[in-house]
Amino acid sequence: MSQISAYVVIYKCILSQAGIGISANTFLFLSHISTILLDHRPKPTDLTTCHLALVHIAFLTTVLFLLSPDLFESLNVWNDFKCKALFYINRVMKGLSVCTTCLMSIIQAITISPSSSWLAQFKYKHTHFIFYLFFFIWLVCLSFSTTTLFHTVASSNETQTNLMAITKYCSFYPIKHSIMGLMFTMTISRDVFLVGVMLLSSAYMVILLLRHQRRSQHLHSTSLSPRSSPEKRATQTILLLVSFFVVMYWVDFIISSSSLILWTYDSVIMGVQYVVVHVYATVSPLVLISSDKRILNVLHNVSWKRFQF
Repeated sequence: MSQISAYVVIYKCILSQAGIGISANTFLFLSHISTILLDHRPKPTDLTTCHLALVHIAFLTTVLFLLSPDLFESLNVWNDFKCKALFYINRVMKGLSVCTTCLMSIIQAITISPSSSWLAQFKYKHTHFIFYLFFFIWLVCLSFSTTTLFHTVASSNETQTNLMAITKYCSFYPIKHSIMGLMFTMTISRDVFLVGVMLLSSAYMVILLLRHQRRSQHLHSTSLSPRSSPEKRATQTILLLVSFFVVMYWVDFIISSSSLILWTYDSVIMGVQYVVVHVYATVSPLVLISSDKRILNVLHNVSWKRFQF
């Protein structure tokens, strides 16, 4: 298979991935919004799930506009502004995805923590501060992504040969090594800290699940109470999402770092990176939907009524 044919296949894969991801995240967002508005006892992670779904919708939408020539040209503003705006939004949403996933794992760890744990004091307080936390992570991600506005340019407006093409219309302009080093250090420090918190909270949840399992075996009972069973399923789901996110993050980190250090562009490698970067935004809503009994019950009731009709 030639390089052009491989890129065409990857390009179609990215567009399909974005379409599926946007549809799944929209469904997840609307389902949880209705649950929050109608249910008197929503789950502690419902607001965070809504925020994550909304972030992923914007994240995947920017990919469609960046990679689809028809959608890109439909924005009736000059190309340089479009490139800066779309890449800036994409970078902000990527950071918000990391922060929100980390926040979700922390909230779930607090939710399942026993009353004797020091985390128990936050069990009924985090809902009051969730909007302040959202404001804080938005402020951090907006600030950390500002450099994108300076080194993103329209390819058609520049004749320099040292540009690194990212899409058909947009390129990265080389910046000073000191600025690039500072930007890289700040971003990687933020992400390593957040991934570290995710891993710590995940390890804590695994320990709690193992303790609960041992306690159940000691009591010679394999069944869980109605209250603890949904919490266990939610914890397992978030552990799966965190594990998948960490793997995809480091694969993306290796590819993007090598591209920036060598300042080389390969359409196939760049296409693979786009798939890796956005696969979490596509897979996470499907995992959350398939593990949420409230959504599954609604879908089952709707399908059953249609079948009877």
